Amino acid sequence: MAKYTIGVDFGSESGRAVLVNVSNGEELATSVHAYANNVIDEKLPDSEVYLEPDWALQDPNDYLEVFKQTIPSVIAESGVDPEDIIGIGIDFTACTMLPTKADGTPLCFLPEWRENPHAWIKLWKHHAAQPEADQINATARAMGQDWLDRYGGKISSEWFFSKTLQILDEAPEVYDAADRLLEAADWVVWQLCGVETRNACTAGYKAMWSKKEGFPEKKYFAALDPRLENVVDEKMTRDIKSIGEKAGELTEEAAKWTGLKPGTAVAVANVDAHVSVPAATVAGPGQMVMVMGTSTCHMVLGEEEKQVPGICGYVEDGILPGLIGYEAGQSCVGDHFAWFVENCVPAVYEEEAKARQMNIHQLLEEKAAKLKPGESGLIALDWWNGNRSVLVDVDLTGLLIGATLLTKPEEIYRALIEATAYGTRVIIETLENHGVPVNELVACGGLPEKNELLMQIYADVTGREFKVAGSSQTPALGSAMFGAVAAGKEMGGFDSIFEAAPVMGKLKDKSYQPNSDATKVYDRLFAEYQLLHDYFGRGENNVMKRLKGIKAEARKL
Repeated sequence: MAKYTIGVDFGSESGRAVLVNVSNGEELATSVHAYANNVIDEKLPDSEVYLEPDWALQDPNDYLEVFKQTIPSVIAESGVDPEDIIGIGIDFTACTMLPTKADGTPLCFLPEWRENPHAWIKLWKHHAAQPEADQINATARAMGQDWLDRYGGKISSEWFFSKTLQILDEAPEVYDAADRLLEAADWVVWQLCGVETRNACTAGYKAMWSKKEGFPEKKYFAALDPRLENVVDEKMTRDIKSIGEKAGELTEEAAKWTGLKPGTAVAVANVDAHVSVPAATVAGPGQMVMVMGTSTCHMVLGEEEKQVPGICGYVEDGILPGLIGYEAGQSCVGDHFAWFVENCVPAVYEEEAKARQMNIHQLLEEKAAKLKPGESGLIALDWWNGNRSVLVDVDLTGLLIGATLLTKPEEIYRALIEATAYGTRVIIETLENHGVPVNELVACGGLPEKNELLMQIYADVTGREFKVAGSSQTPALGSAMFGAVAAGKEMGGFDSIFEAAPVMGKLKDKSYQPNSDATKVYDRLFAEYQLLHDYFGRGENNVMKRLKGIKAEARKL
């Protein structure tokens, strides 16, 4: 009798579930549920409380609705008997964190906290905690904290303790009321199985934890703020679960939401990017997986610890057991192209796309593909949402140079694609220059599925072959694989992710090979990109930050 698992992937704007055959990785059904409140970045729902710039919140009820809508849908669509569904796994954007009461109730569910923004979930791209990140970094350097080197020398405003310190700084009453501070990934698993767990992936990459050393010492947290001295013991836990472990079993209540059987195995939570690695068949050192969507996460496996400046971090067992998982990223990729399409495309292009029954991205891709490398005379910096790697600076902004009165939309569109490819090349070369080999590249996520021009440009800019994951729902497939591991071989699953990867993971037959003539041109353009990258990104000219300061002052007038 065939056995099945379900993977649930929580993204920035929606959640999706996929039901998978354990024996071969076949995806029988998929369902997507858009969050009712989407990204909350202007004002709180049903409220007149407006948010400051750089805020990005979400509603935890939207996540519960994903379970209630998508899982019954994939069961109904597939016709699979819930008795044969042996496990469920989830993945999540990170760091996405929230304050709760001791029983897991989010503070924002409580009337007394409903209109306090700090009581809500802080989404990964909540960047308002930059002052706190600066304080975390300065204090760590002043105290000679060795763990800072694991994160390329900088902790991001996107990460757990930056957001925690912001709550304490700006809303100490919320901090005091919170019995627990935790990742949304761990919170949704808690809702499924009734057991609070903390996963090693988010703890390692987003909360300064390591398998060997644990969290930073209490004296470090006390130096940040005396009220933080016991934050780990009072509002978190030191019991960190490894990726691939079983968190618990589905409760009666969660079974009613989902249509699954009580007692179904629930895997320890994971991060959306990291869970994609085995789903793309990657299970060894030197192989990089790039999850390309609104942002891009670059993950490569290694056998040794190497300090690499500006990466998001490296974590032992963080992606796969027995290996060092290195992570870097770009915080503006798909968002980059969406911004341009939504704000800068003339009506005549919209009309042409409609007449030809194309979406505007397809039309721009077609027109941009007719251009030769360098033909537009444009170059851009891909920092419309700050820089994650290797500069780790959310206060950097976008730049387009070379525009004239003859510049066309497709030329700008192509320049923005090229900019993100240059950013990826910076990351790859930084890793290799610091002793982390990158011998193979596999792309997955929404962009490789939609945009062939983008993939060819990435191959040409980097001078490397790009393989493509075989699933259009790679994170959800990866979560389903970990669900099979949580269930174990005795129940029809697997005893390790290394057993699951070659059976359930998949690649497309097609790959993208670099064009040598295009690569020669892009080598010259990349040299110009590097000049701009260092000039604006390493402190020689801080005009971007000065402009942000003037903007903030003007908004207060």
